[in-house]
Amino acid sequence: MNNRPRIGIPMRIEAPTDRFYLSRFYSEALEAAGAVPLHISLIPNADYVNAAVESLDGILLPGSDSDVDPQRYGQQPHRRLGTVHPIKDETDLLIIAAAEKKGIPIFAICFGMQVLNVYRGGTLIQDIESQVPDAIKHEQGSPRDRRSHSVKLLPGSILEKLAGTEQQSVNSHHHQAIELIGRDLIATAWSTDGLVEAFEDPRAEPFVMAVQWHPELGWENDEFSQAIFRHFVRQVTENRKRPAAVSSAS
Repeated sequence: MNNRPRIGIPMRIEAPTDRFYLSRFYSEALEAAGAVPLHISLIPNADYVNAAVESLDGILLPGSDSDVDPQRYGQQPHRRLGTVHPIKDETDLLIIAAAEKKGIPIFAICFGMQVLNVYRGGTLIQDIESQVPDAIKHEQGSPRDRRSHSVKLLPGSILEKLAGTEQQSVNSHHHQAIELIGRDLIATAWSTDGLVEAFEDPRAEPFVMAVQWHPELGWENDEFSQAIFRHFVRQVTENRKRPAAVSSAS
C-alpha cells in the first residue's frame, strides 16, 4: 500500500486560450519530497471543491501571472494592477476554506501567499515599484531560479530552523506584496526594503506557511528549498495521524 500523502495544487488559467496550466516544478518538488501531487481544476463551485479537498491530505497554493482582485480586500484597482482572473481567485478561496474546515496543512507560494493573506482578512500592496519608496527590484526576470536578493528570517521561526541561519538569498518574481497581514498569521521573513517575504500561523496545527519567493524553481540544487518541501510533506504526513480536525480559521 502506498502511504504517500496526497497534496492538491490548484491549476492556473491562460485566459486568451481558456487553458488550465501549471508549472511542472511544483509537482516535481512535492514528489521528490515524498508526496503524490494532484491538480485541482479551476471550477469555482463549492460542491466540486469540497469533494476534491475531501480526498486530499494537504494543499499547495502556487504562484500565478495574475493578481488578486483588490475588491476582495476593499480597495479600488491601482493603475498598475495586473490581469485579474475571477475564477482563479474564487476557486483558490474556496480551496482554502475547504482545507481549513477539514484541518489539513497549507503551503502557499507567491500569489498563493497573497490570496491566503486576503482570505485571512489581510490586504496587499498592488504595485511595489510605484507604492513603496526605495524598494529593491522584486521582478528579477531570467534566469528565474537565480537568487537575486536576501531575506532576514525571524529567529525561532520554521524557516529559520530549516535554513539554520537568519539570512537567506532567494529568487523574486512579484510586483505585489503583503500590506496588512491577515488574522492568526505572523511575519517570519523580510526583504531589505521591509516587505514581508513569508508568514506562518503560529498555532500548533494544522501547519500553515507561505513564502513570497519560489522554492520550486531550482529546487534540485538548493538545500533550503528541498528542506521546505520535505518539512511540508512531513507535516502533512503527521497531520494524517491526528483525529479528524474541525475548522480553526474562517
